[in-house]
Amino acid sequence: MNLAETILNAAEAELGIPAAQAEPYALHNAVGKAVMQALLPRWNECRSAHLANRRVCYFSMEFLMGRAIYNNLYCLNMLDDMEQAMQKAGTSLSVFEEIEDAALGNGGLGRLAACFLDSAAACALPVDGYGIRYKYGLFRQGFADGRQTETGDDWQRFGDPWSIRRDCDAVTVSFRGQQVRAVPYDMPVIGFTQDGSMPHIGTLRLWQAEPLNTFDFNTFNAQDYLNASSETVYAEDISRCLYPNDDTRAGKALRLKQQYFFCAASLADCIKKHKAQFGTLDSLPEHLAVQLNDTHPVISVPELIRLLRAEGYSFTEALGMAKQIFSYTNHTIMQEALEKWDCDLVEELLPEIYAIILQISEQFLAELYAKDLPEEQIKSMRIIRNGQIHMADLAMYAGRYVNGVAEIHTELLKTTVLKEWYAIEPEKFQNKTNGITQRRWLGVCNPELTALFAELHGSQDFLTDLDQLRSLSDCAEDAAVMERFRAVKQLKKQQLADYIEKAEGVRIDPRSCFDIQIKRLHEYKRQLLNAFSILWIYYGIKDGTIRDLPPVTFLFGAKAAPGYRRAKAIIKYINEIAKLVDSDPAVRDVMKVHFVTNYNVSYAEKLVSACDISEQISTAGTEASGTGNMKMMLNGAVTLGTLDGANIEIAAAAGTENNYIFGATVEELEQLKDYCPRAVLAKNPQIARVVQSLIDGTVSDGGTGEFRELYFALLDGASWHQPDHYYLLLDLPDYAETKLRALRDYGSDPAGFAAKQWRNACAAGPFSSDRTIRQYAAECWHIEPV
Repeated sequence: MNLAETILNAAEAELGIPAAQAEPYALHNAVGKAVMQALLPRWNECRSAHLANRRVCYFSMEFLMGRAIYNNLYCLNMLDDMEQAMQKAGTSLSVFEEIEDAALGNGGLGRLAACFLDSAAACALPVDGYGIRYKYGLFRQGFADGRQTETGDDWQRFGDPWSIRRDCDAVTVSFRGQQVRAVPYDMPVIGFTQDGSMPHIGTLRLWQAEPLNTFDFNTFNAQDYLNASSETVYAEDISRCLYPNDDTRAGKALRLKQQYFFCAASLADCIKKHKAQFGTLDSLPEHLAVQLNDTHPVISVPELIRLLRAEGYSFTEALGMAKQIFSYTNHTIMQEALEKWDCDLVEELLPEIYAIILQISEQFLAELYAKDLPEEQIKSMRIIRNGQIHMADLAMYAGRYVNGVAEIHTELLKTTVLKEWYAIEPEKFQNKTNGITQRRWLGVCNPELTALFAELHGSQDFLTDLDQLRSLSDCAEDAAVMERFRAVKQLKKQQLADYIEKAEGVRIDPRSCFDIQIKRLHEYKRQLLNAFSILWIYYGIKDGTIRDLPPVTFLFGAKAAPGYRRAKAIIKYINEIAKLVDSDPAVRDVMKVHFVTNYNVSYAEKLVSACDISEQISTAGTEASGTGNMKMMLNGAVTLGTLDGANIEIAAAAGTENNYIFGATVEELEQLKDYCPRAVLAKNPQIARVVQSLIDGTVSDGGTGEFRELYFALLDGASWHQPDHYYLLLDLPDYAETKLRALRDYGSDPAGFAAKQWRNACAAGPFSSDRTIRQYAAECWHIEPV
């Protein structure tokens, strides 16, 4: 009896009924519990090894882990054995498709964090994650009349067998006038193994907020029923959902509480474990590195100083230790996205933390003035300015290193938002181009392509060394191999089409070209530009200027933040274009537009493996890196994109001749003078026809005015946005023509197009998160495998 059969037998014993008779959620819980029991001894060994060595704690507001069961079984090299065991028992692993994703993230930030933990475990590196155990994650997306709707995504409602509650490590976190209990839940992060060896297992510790006192009996007895449980509601709100709307002071206060809550609990945990292991905190910087994933966890800096001062260290000593422990990953060059907190809000909720931030700020100013720097430079670098605390500047001052997440992004940090910092501390700056784990994003989501690669390569060693796929690139010249590759791609497209029809009742043609844009909805990611290009093609087909296109399906997947009005209007606009196309017999056999519902990690696994053309169309200089581009590349898609983020490195690795690059470059945009989108509109009838669909009745917003708002925001600007802030109209003609060229290549030369796709997949080695994490380990964290 193999391990999979043993685990399934244990699950059936737990259930008391045969596996085939169990509800999917009950069977999932029982199998998960059995796997966890089998892992526990090895997990404990790895936890001890982490604590005994120099280790990294990765702090992130998001960990977009997705569905655990397939990935965990795959990393244990048990997925095929478990499928066989379940088939013998009269059921199948496919029943677990009903299991909810752990949607504890919004997009690339959280998925990156998940990939990094996977790679750290695969590389046996002592890295553990810390975050929040949100009850509702992001939200469950629906559509009503083409508009996004949001409901709570209660991913735990049928249980969570992949977490262990650790009450012994609970921490009390204090705000002014409130204390809450932070209770940790630990998830194993299983390192991939395929040679029968014991896996390395990391830990993701997620904190859940709970009240110190769940119920006030005297208040209840006084018939004040709601207030009797107010402490419970107040505490649980902190970990209730990811990114609550913050357009009011109450929303901002809740976000600040969330950030401080998990950082305070995590640092208290780090200090407790270090003292238990080494007996003194004097050696803390030698044994602990903390990576701050974006500005959300930067409140950790003053909190660590507070904790160290409580242990008897002076402010100067505590600040010196913090500067050795923390490093900061920047994810944006957009000033509006660099987090800032109003001083009065921080002082109101966290008076002791605010006082420490003032001390840090004064110490930093003294150092700047001692350098005799120009007053304007000092003013621009102040941690506190204009009544706000600038968290990126706090991270820069107190951090040992800062890294960007793609080569162009890091260079832009040096020349734009952090240029003053680079001028005085260039040694702090590093680049760490993002990556993805090939276990989930190839092995799990595309076993058919994995098997083809393994057969041609002679092993599956590329699952731990993705660079080995490079040796298969010349197979693009082998007609028989390309025929097999195209068969795999067709199978994945059929699987996606079947899933969309089953889940959403929408039919798409699996024989068509799949042009896919999947990423969170934001204006700089330019889903609106994609929509404009689709209308450009629609009108061209209608008037006969565009001919000889193969059938194409344009697929979108994205969630808009609930309070982001224009982003939600773009979703409505895309869905209205879909209706327009579907209702027109002249084009509906050539084009299809569909916006998938409730896009998440599990949906992404199906989309990336079926993709033909990967839409990566953000304005040059705005996307820090992107990782969806890497996932689709690895699964054999060409990139239709700008020279932005990691697109530049993808094009260099796979060859620009194997991708479709368009649009203004960063340098061209910097040199652009007197750009006027209204003048562009007036001079180009094709652009005007597309853009004016927002106001001319071609598609309808139902009288809400949201399309009109998009129109005038684009042409005249809105709030701090300049007119056409992300240069949609500037790039639209080149984009539309490049898209048409890609589609025509797909239709006229299927073998040649497949060869381009294959070469992209074989060039994906540099974009493994194993490479990224090893670079962090060697150059930033200074840790070794254990």
